[in-house]
Amino acid sequence: MKKADEIPVEAPESTAQEGQEVVEVDIADADTPADNPADEDEDTIILSDEEKYKLLADQLQAAQAEIAELKDKNLRQMAEFDNFRKRTIKEKAELILNGGEKVLTALLPVLDDLERALENIEKSSDVDTLREGVELISTKLYKTLETQGLSRIDTTDQEFNTDFHEAIALVPTDEPEKKGRVIDCVQTGYKLGDKVIRHAKVAVGQ
Repeated sequence: MKKADEIPVEAPESTAQEGQEVVEVDIADADTPADNPADEDEDTIILSDEEKYKLLADQLQAAQAEIAELKDKNLRQMAEFDNFRKRTIKEKAELILNGGEKVLTALLPVLDDLERALENIEKSSDVDTLREGVELISTKLYKTLETQGLSRIDTTDQEFNTDFHEAIALVPTDEPEKKGRVIDCVQTGYKLGDKVIRHAKVAVGQ
């Protein structure tokens, strides 16, 4: 008895005739889209004219709805801005009115003093007493205005400054230290807080 590895194995007979070329076919390539063009048509959707019209109508309706929403949003924003503008104008007007009312209320006692001074002028001929009364009223008036933020612009021996002074005259001087400085104040200037509300009219040394 022969061993298993000694049994001769015959090669399978070739089905190709002599002189013919044997072509090997790879089964994996047989199912590619190129070999099966029918598979490409399976994903293609063909719409009828009615379906195309319906699709366009739906898209148009969606666009119109979006436009209407944006228009409504824009109108709401415009209305809110208009209300904000009106409210701001009203608050500003009330602020100005209340500020004016505050100042006028503070000035009422000074007005009372002026009325009494006028009555005393008719009754008294003492000029010194009347002058003293007017000076007291003037001092009281200025202190009242100071409480509202008003202050005088200092011009005494000050260097001329266009931020606070308005030169209405140039005065020749032989003193070098007075050149470019305020020689005389013709009209007092005032500030409200840090803001100049009236420049001081001055004569400047030249």
